[in-house]
Amino acid sequence: MLKLFQSIFGGGEKPGRYPESLIEAATERALEGTDPRLRILSGYRKHLREPIAHAIDQVIALVDRMPTPVPAGRREHGAEPRLAAMFASAGDMLNILSRDAALADFRSGPEGSGTEHVTALLLAERQERNILGMDLVGDKVRRDVPQVAVSFAGHRLLDPSAGEEEMRRRLKRRAFDHLLSLALARISERRVERDDLARQRDLLRRKLMALEHGGWGFDPPPGEPADQRTLQVELEAVTEQLDTLDAGSDVLGAHLEIVTEVLGDAEHQLWGEDIDLYLDAMNIQRSAQSPSARRIHLRELHNARGRRAVALPISVAPRELPPREDFLTAAQRYLY
Repeated sequence: MLKLFQSIFGGGEKPGRYPESLIEAATERALEGTDPRLRILSGYRKHLREPIAHAIDQVIALVDRMPTPVPAGRREHGAEPRLAAMFASAGDMLNILSRDAALADFRSGPEGSGTEHVTALLLAERQERNILGMDLVGDKVRRDVPQVAVSFAGHRLLDPSAGEEEMRRRLKRRAFDHLLSLALARISERRVERDDLARQRDLLRRKLMALEHGGWGFDPPPGEPADQRTLQVELEAVTEQLDTLDAGSDVLGAHLEIVTEVLGDAEHQLWGEDIDLYLDAMNIQRSAQSPSARRIHLRELHNARGRRAVALPISVAPRELPPREDFLTAAQRYLY
């Protein structure tokens, strides 16, 4: 059965030169992450081999192009334009990071306990809105000047690790899994008319929802993330029910083609783009020549379903984070 949190990458892989063990592990993960019944089809490994190698190429290139981690502390906030743009203040940044569930889970585990620095990928959604503000036009201050304000929301950390190498290894697994979730989404959206096929589609949708709750890929989980044990039980139940349903070779053949297409087109399914923003201290867009503009160079991830998020590796010193407030304490503060 699929092991959600086990990486298929060992670290140090070079594009185009992969051990057979990696191709084999990626093939197994591709089946377990989509429709395990594809093993019924003869020649499925040969059919998937080239698309999987291509997807691994793209995953490694995507993660290797991410910048080196930025120290995210109180002192660094004002000196690092990317942090200053993504967080209103140093205090705001540290408070947001202290409330991050993934970071809290990592720090409470054996790997993160006592770690002086935690490396993770920070994701945030870039938002732009048109406003009317004050501006200096010539030598006069004018009101109601059309402006574009940039903000960042939905900050969250992925794959907290004790070091950069381990973080990048986990991100490669995550990127590969994200491709599988895109393939599974396409499979679960296929239009069917027969009752038995509709039942199979519903089970695959249920599987996709379970994987999304487990934080597969880069999309935020819908609602509270589920723990590994709960997800494992749910996925095993879905697999058992799928195995009881008859799947003709035409249905599985269509599913195999979808997986093949997504992995073989990985660069158009999940990709990164460099963006340059020129913002003043209030995060208002300015021209590159404006004396008040700061150049903010960011890396933004996109997927084929139209989602996007700014991605910035950071390094956090847990000693700088305020204590994480529990739900009961927060509720008491507002009630009394």
